[in-house]
Amino acid sequence: MLHNVISELVDEKGLKKSDLNEIIKEGILAAYLKKYPEAILRIEFDRSGAVTVESEKKVVNESDNELTQISIRKARFIKKGVQLDETMWIPFDGTIGRVEILKAKQVIASRIRDVEALNVYNEFIDKKGSIVHGTVHKCENSGTTVMLRDTLAFLPRSLSIPEERHVAGRPIKALLKDVYAEYRAGGQLILDRSSGDFLIKLLELEIPEIYDKLIEIKGVARQAGYKSKIIVASNDANIDPVGTCVGVGGGRIKPILKELCTEKIDVISWVNSKEELVKNALRPAEVNKVEIIDGQANVWLSEDQRAFAIGKMGQNIGLAAQLLDVNINLISSGNSEKSSAFEHSEQDVNYDVENNDNN
Repeated sequence: MLHNVISELVDEKGLKKSDLNEIIKEGILAAYLKKYPEAILRIEFDRSGAVTVESEKKVVNESDNELTQISIRKARFIKKGVQLDETMWIPFDGTIGRVEILKAKQVIASRIRDVEALNVYNEFIDKKGSIVHGTVHKCENSGTTVMLRDTLAFLPRSLSIPEERHVAGRPIKALLKDVYAEYRAGGQLILDRSSGDFLIKLLELEIPEIYDKLIEIKGVARQAGYKSKIIVASNDANIDPVGTCVGVGGGRIKPILKELCTEKIDVISWVNSKEELVKNALRPAEVNKVEIIDGQANVWLSEDQRAFAIGKMGQNIGLAAQLLDVNINLISSGNSEKSSAFEHSEQDVNYDVENNDNN
């Protein structure tokens, strides 16, 4: 019976028979030791696959502890010539009940889970940080369970695209964010669809020039479900980085937008001037002037451009600040050149990159 159970577990779990044998022996040993903690026991399989339990006992004149000692008279009946103070292994005749059997099941289940977890870790650790393809298995309030071939992974709601809805059975792409060596109730494989890293990997998949390093991504900032901004630079003078990423009629960027639930992507061409980068990052706003002092970007623009620069709930300016790692101060320009001088007033707006999650 036990031999059949082991064979089924080997087939079902994909475990080595030798590993499974050791796990079962460990579980049975734990069960016996729960009832007989003083005994020195070992578990073996005989040729038929049946479990044998043996106890190590010391040979004494008269035994006063049947669990650890055996009288020399009984010992010599089992093994001729045995001497006092020798130790010998003999079949253990103690029995266990329902409570101890439950203990064995718990230990065996725990150890099998540990071995499975290690197998999953070894299979996926090299894929960490890359995009994996799976099938939606189940959707819950806490997140989405995804089947990666025959292994379950978890996409937490906090790492999902806001408002995105998944349907069981449909394919899904995600970044393999974390791979844990131990079993975790929340998931051993953690997926991500909301980060800038996921966007970068999507761009590498869809745009060969990025994958081949002909176009370099200099920076990325993302507000999942709303907008992303990326800076791209060409390592080949004959390649237009923005045009190559967007494609003819948007043919290259559209599959990425679809994957991101029509999230907008601003593709910005790299220039050596950080002032110019700030101007470009604040589009669609038209900026008159940028001055950067000690990590502070003072931006002058017409009053009618402020709303464009700020964006919905401050997201446009927040992403620009995050992308370039600067604080951005918006300053309203007057009707003359003189009125564009920097001044602190109630109309000045400051967006700190460190706080742009709240914008």
